[in-house]
Amino acid sequence: MMSLNQRILSSAFFVLILFVVGTAITLDRAFQDSALAALQDRMLGKLYLLMGDAEVDSDGNLAMPEEFPGFPQMGQLHSGTAAFITNGTQQIVWQSLSASPLSVSLINMSLADRQQFKRVMLNDIPYFLYHYPVQWETEVKDYPFVFHLLMDSALFDNQIDQYENTLWSWLAVIALLLFIAQAIALHWGLRPMRKVAEELNLIETGQQENLGGRYPVELSKLTDNINSLIQHERKHQQRYRNALADLAHSLKTPLAILQGAIKTETDPHKLKLLATQQIERMDNIVQYQLRRAATIAKLPGARLIRLQPIIEKIVNAVSRAHYSKQPRIDIRLDSAISLQIDEGDLLELLGNLVDNAFKWCREKVTITACRELDRIVIKISDDGPHISETEASKILQRGVRADSSVPGHGIGLAIVQDILQANDGQLTIVPEGAAGKSFVISFNQSFKTPESPRVFRG
Repeated sequence: MMSLNQRILSSAFFVLILFVVGTAITLDRAFQDSALAALQDRMLGKLYLLMGDAEVDSDGNLAMPEEFPGFPQMGQLHSGTAAFITNGTQQIVWQSLSASPLSVSLINMSLADRQQFKRVMLNDIPYFLYHYPVQWETEVKDYPFVFHLLMDSALFDNQIDQYENTLWSWLAVIALLLFIAQAIALHWGLRPMRKVAEELNLIETGQQENLGGRYPVELSKLTDNINSLIQHERKHQQRYRNALADLAHSLKTPLAILQGAIKTETDPHKLKLLATQQIERMDNIVQYQLRRAATIAKLPGARLIRLQPIIEKIVNAVSRAHYSKQPRIDIRLDSAISLQIDEGDLLELLGNLVDNAFKWCREKVTITACRELDRIVIKISDDGPHISETEASKILQRGVRADSSVPGHGIGLAIVQDILQANDGQLTIVPEGAAGKSFVISFNQSFKTPESPRVFRG
């Protein structure tokens, strides 16, 4: 496939050729029309000179002088210019010394009843012929005459040929210069694209981490997105590496406990109970690390996810899971709020928090979402047991190992923290008076102008 540079150069060359040819044809046609009109005016002027020298008596006899000082070609044989005059019966009553009898005899006089300027062929030689009929007034009556002027077209054709040769030569030079200028301008204009390709090659070979050059406005958005994609992919790979490393590290303790128990524990019942506990622990570790590794960071250009349908979907699913409870559900949110986040991550994030609220609530669960300055704030509250600020800070503290999570809270909040960290979000736990608590998450994202809040009660 042709390169972008070759495509643009080929297109520019094709357009340039069309422009040059079109320009040449237009200029050539305009010059020919102008030259032909000028020749016609010159021949008409010479006919006026002949008419000015002509004299007609009352009997209709025409008299012409022997010499024409203003028209010397009339007296030169083979001068290429000849004149003659015919009467009303199309008979020649006068012709110049330069007129050839053969050439004059070949002219069709029957078509000379009106003023005409045309090109004719006489003995295979091109001529310009001008007919000019007049009614000559005398004291007795008017006599019809037709003045004819014949001029060789060789001079005119030579002028046109010389002009065309000059025109095409200069246009060819101009086209070549324009093509060279286009090639230079294109090479300069596409230099940022070549620089992007060079930097991408350096990134592929590991010699460079990202696109660090300065680029025009038209490319800066592209290079910024490429850098974001590169960083996103690196973070994703690092997340997998960290998850595998954490998984290996976290599994060491339960495996060591199992190995020690097999060697030292003699009571089968205790050994089975211990093995069950450690297997469940390892299963939690594996599930947590898999979810952590699968967390998708905010990707530039990702589509916006409307919040309202997601929350309604989660509430319906969690309500069926906790069918033994029938809490009052109060949902207040701006229906136009959207988040730039992976839909699966959003379901996992809100699902854990809503499930936690249903698990600990007594009679009511409240979910609100609104805009505060340049942030989106989602608040999930329940009227369950009170959590102090100290306990809340402890719950949100987590080491890199899954088994370091606070007992009784599983891996849900750890997954929530990882998702928020990957999407520039924050989580805080706010005590609600003497009883109840709120999990508040906020995202630093822009979204559409909110509509009037919609209220859902269940």
